[in-house]
Amino acid sequence: MRLKEIMESERQSNSSIVAIMELANMISVPMSLNAVVRLNVADAIWQGGSNTPLTAAEILSATAAAPTADPENLQRILRMLTSHGVFNEHLSKDKSERRYSLTEVGKTLVTDENGLSYAPYVLQHHQDALVSAWPLLHEAVVDPSSEPFVKANGEPAYLYYGKKPEMNGLMQKAMAGVSVPFMRDFLDGYDGFKGVGTLVDVGGCSGDCLRMIMDKNPSIKQGINFDFPDVVGGAPKFPGVTHLGGDMLKFVPPGDAFFLKWVLTTFTDDECKQVLKNCYDVLPAGGKVVACEPVLPDDTDDSHRSRALLEGDIFVMTIYRAKGRHRTEKEYNEIGLSVGFSKFKPKFYLNHFYTVLEFQK
Repeated sequence: MRLKEIMESERQSNSSIVAIMELANMISVPMSLNAVVRLNVADAIWQGGSNTPLTAAEILSATAAAPTADPENLQRILRMLTSHGVFNEHLSKDKSERRYSLTEVGKTLVTDENGLSYAPYVLQHHQDALVSAWPLLHEAVVDPSSEPFVKANGEPAYLYYGKKPEMNGLMQKAMAGVSVPFMRDFLDGYDGFKGVGTLVDVGGCSGDCLRMIMDKNPSIKQGINFDFPDVVGGAPKFPGVTHLGGDMLKFVPPGDAFFLKWVLTTFTDDECKQVLKNCYDVLPAGGKVVACEPVLPDDTDDSHRSRALLEGDIFVMTIYRAKGRHRTEKEYNEIGLSVGFSKFKPKFYLNHFYTVLEFQK
């Protein structure tokens, strides 16, 4: 083998070793992200919009951390997250001091004027009960009859949350932090509710999304927020909105259109068909289901979008349903046609993650 070929082979081998070492230590990334959220680092740097670069010691001072707090260990975390685009690092000329400001990614962790951010979403994903399921991920392959979360905790995630007020509260806050910006983008880009008099939000939780839709679309005179009885039981009252408890796998109340957000992805194919069939059966001719779901690309690549979608798919498999999953447009089309819908149309993409889908009767 020639010297050039030997050197190229060694280079590829070294690159492979570095790549597998990075993957093996990848748990450092989400857990460090969890740590900076718990330490309230983003708000400390942001300070009402200044985003002034701060040292780790200054960040700890701004967060009123305990006297024992260690700025050197915080700096180690900040450096690592800088390499993943969460922070900008500002190094002094003599390289003796490091300061940190927020990137656009880091700004998603800043608490806004309504008390919302993506920070609770990060915390929600890394609670002890959820983390305990991940070492059992291989069990979703060996025995897909139940998801790893059930094997680790003895019952499905939503039942588990319901018995833990703190976890349930964090889930609600996490969903609000993600839902509000999502719904703003959705309402800015979607005009498909014209002529709808009664809109049913299936799996609508507190009813906030339904309220936002009705505020933007005054033609909707009646909104029905449909979810499990224990979920809608504590939902706030909104003008024109009726909260109704039930199981979408058994029935849904009639309406001119249905809205589903992040519902189908946690169901098996058969359950998706059942929910959509229940909607189809009570829709008038020309009525439709509007579903906002993660949609997988047909091809697998290493883009941030593909990785986020594929990682989310594994999260669903691990925590919520071993056979619940993200799907491609083609798979959603096949499910819709199989229960009677005559038309399926992906309307547009939101945030490069969620897709607005229409199933029309």
